[in-house]
Amino acid sequence: MRTTQQFSVTVPLEMAEMVKAKVASGEYASESEVMRDGLRSLLARDKAVEKWLLQEGVAAYDESVNDPSTVVSSQDARAVLAAHHKQWVKKTS
Repeated sequence: MRTTQQFSVTVPLEMAEMVKAKVASGEYASESEVMRDGLRSLLARDKAVEKWLLQEGVAAYDESVNDPSTVVSSQDARAVLAAHHKQWVKKTS
């Protein structure tokens, strides 16, 4: 029984050139290997996000339910972010 399936994908020219460059450099043996590695990275990222949501997100939600004083309004959060951004712009200018 076959354990692979062939796909035809369309990617922007910039991505196609990147895939070709990875193969040409010898980093990968084929375009398929580049795509498989990219999909493995996507899967790893998705698992990391899910793990973070389950560990951090659930804990933060539980804390907010148990102690509503820990909740920050969206307006306050936006003000803090705007202040940090203003400081960052000032430092980098």
